[in-house]
Amino acid sequence: QVQLVESGGGLVQAGGSLRLSCTASGRTFSSYALGWFRQAPGKEREFVAAVTGSGSSTRYADTVKGRFTISRDNAKNTVYLQMNSLKPDDTAAYYCAAKSGSILTTIQRMYESWGQGTQVTVSS
Repeated sequence: QVQLVESGGGLVQAGGSLRLSCTASGRTFSSYALGWFRQAPGKEREFVAAVTGSGSSTRYADTVKGRFTISRDNAKNTVYLQMNSLKPDDTAAYYCAAKSGSILTTIQRMYESWGQGTQVTVSS
């Protein structure tokens, strides 16, 4: 497993942008697929985006497609989530997760390591 630490959350107005970062420990970062999930108050945690170990392939939830971009820098052991055109419905705690093996998945239980989460609040 890897240790994950998220950062970059905060308060932003609707239509604004934020970039989340998640830095991992360990020397085999590129062997992990990575995902971002989020959980709004009173709701279940849901998939947001995922990227393969090499960064060559990505997948997005329909609710964020075209607005969010996931990317990774394996030299820095970091994955990013660029969030543009934010909406109040994007308000949630955002979690970074890592899965052994470079193939991505949207299934939460396949991810073995999770960060502590970072709060994103979008005001209307």
